[in-house]
Amino acid sequence: MIRQHAGPTALAEADLAALGSAAELVRTSGTVSRMLRTLAPALGGAERESLGAWLVPAHAAVLVFPTAPGQLEQALAGLGLAVSGPPTPSTVVRDRLRARYGIRPDALEVSIVRAGVRTEDGELGEIEVFSLPVPADAGPGPDPGPDPGPPGGLAAGTGACLHHLVRRERAERNEAHVAFRVTAADEVVFAGLRFLLVERAGMRPDGGGYNPHEDVTVLYFRSAAPAGTPYARLELLMPGRRTSALAAHRLVERDEPGRTLLELMTGAWRTQAVAVAAELGVFDALSADAGGPAPVADLAARVGADPDGLDRLLRYLATLGLLAGPYGPGADTYAPTGLGELLRADVPHSMRPLALMYGGPFYESFGQLLYAVRTGGDAFAHHFGAHHFPYFAEHPPWDRAFDESMQASSLMFGPIPAVVDRPGVDVVVDVAGGNGELMKQILSAAPRLRGVLLEREHVVAAARGRLREAGVADRCTFRVGDFTEAVPAGGDVYVLSRVLHDWDDRGCADILRRCAEAMPEEAELLVVERLLPPDGGNSLAVAWNLHMLCNVGGRERTLEHYRRLLADAGFDLVETAPLPLDGSLLRARRKRAAAPAFPVPSRTEPV
Repeated sequence: MIRQHAGPTALAEADLAALGSAAELVRTSGTVSRMLRTLAPALGGAERESLGAWLVPAHAAVLVFPTAPGQLEQALAGLGLAVSGPPTPSTVVRDRLRARYGIRPDALEVSIVRAGVRTEDGELGEIEVFSLPVPADAGPGPDPGPDPGPPGGLAAGTGACLHHLVRRERAERNEAHVAFRVTAADEVVFAGLRFLLVERAGMRPDGGGYNPHEDVTVLYFRSAAPAGTPYARLELLMPGRRTSALAAHRLVERDEPGRTLLELMTGAWRTQAVAVAAELGVFDALSADAGGPAPVADLAARVGADPDGLDRLLRYLATLGLLAGPYGPGADTYAPTGLGELLRADVPHSMRPLALMYGGPFYESFGQLLYAVRTGGDAFAHHFGAHHFPYFAEHPPWDRAFDESMQASSLMFGPIPAVVDRPGVDVVVDVAGGNGELMKQILSAAPRLRGVLLEREHVVAAARGRLREAGVADRCTFRVGDFTEAVPAGGDVYVLSRVLHDWDDRGCADILRRCAEAMPEEAELLVVERLLPPDGGNSLAVAWNLHMLCNVGGRERTLEHYRRLLADAGFDLVETAPLPLDGSLLRARRKRAAAPAFPVPSRTEPV
């Protein structure tokens, strides 16, 4: 019996029941073989015993939604359970919820709280509680009743999506599972267990990931048990980062290969749907300033679209996680999710310009991918008659859109100012500095620094305006020029941000030599790029590598490839650090006998 008084500080009844059932499951489940009898009924007794030789019970898990501090601890105390240790972040469940509902990450602060449970055999078991705090005005209480639409306490899009998330998760229990820990840290054993669960037990891969906070890889499986089974999911946990096991797991995550292939083949529909929504300004029209979530007919009037055509588009966008809905009296009202909000024109790091580029000229040129793959040539130039830089220069609307699209990648720059702002650095040279976003961030974060930005003439004008708006233009010198011919001399730190991937190896060698010629001996070169994983792992760099072939004539590279290019130009690669959006910061110095070290962010990894 849960000893908890009802009231505004009490956990919702649905969450209390979930905690109670998890504790009872751990208390009464017994051995691995016995637990698998329900989760994997297709397995024979000998197979269950074989699995039991490699597994030990870890926990039963549930997801709950406290609306105030202390609610979860109070509920666990009511069960006679004590929290065993401080909460830890749940990367895997957060990412699963983000993918399922499209909510921006900063609205999903999922943590793991653990509590010990004594089993009937006298052993100490554990329940694992995924806790997602939800403001009282965003999630329904114990009896939510009819869906009232988006709440007023949060931004309309986030509030509506959180409300939708709480209702669905309490009803569907997607994150409730029973977990087993693999006793042997062996990839072969891990692969064999996964094979047995999928091929013999008929379980369906249901997500997974790596939790860096606990250094553990998790694989989820959904049981073939009858509908209504309270715990129909199984989790395997293995210490360390198991890239190959995760890749194999995700490859067969859907049990309908034909459906998976259809989704892959119609990926172009997604690109155009997102681009059309951006062009119409759908997400801007759903903002609070424009009136907020609205029925399709009203929204169609706002954006100038056919109501039926727009309704079809919105339904598709909702399946992509960009909209929440339909909901409301006529079930025809939509609200933007966190992902959708990024397609508004007025939000920081807006991705609307990128949507227009990928649905516009880059979409056309990607239609010529066969040419690029067969010939190794630039499909953009083949289709449009010119390389994309001169082509955009001759078409100002697309040139502006391209420069604006680069702003969307500025999230990658976040850690860089802290690396640059150090003793001995007075002047930062941004080679091919684009619209000036990185220089703006550096000079804004370090008022004592001065900058030099090198770019083409019309791009320099845009960069000057950006830095002037930020109030830092007086500390920056703007140089018009071609970095393949000359680079300004006398800087302390030189930056090549997303430049080298535009060029083949010969072009990279020329650029790096020009930098080396201009740099004083004690200066440092920072290279910002995405790195191709050497082991075939998943990274945005893999897709962008194909994009560079098709649209630019350049390529993404591995760390070792960049190391060779830098060495040939007279540089030593001394360190690399991860950046957001799968980026990396490579730090290089002119070759010399010795160089003083300087502090870098704690996430930096030695090369």
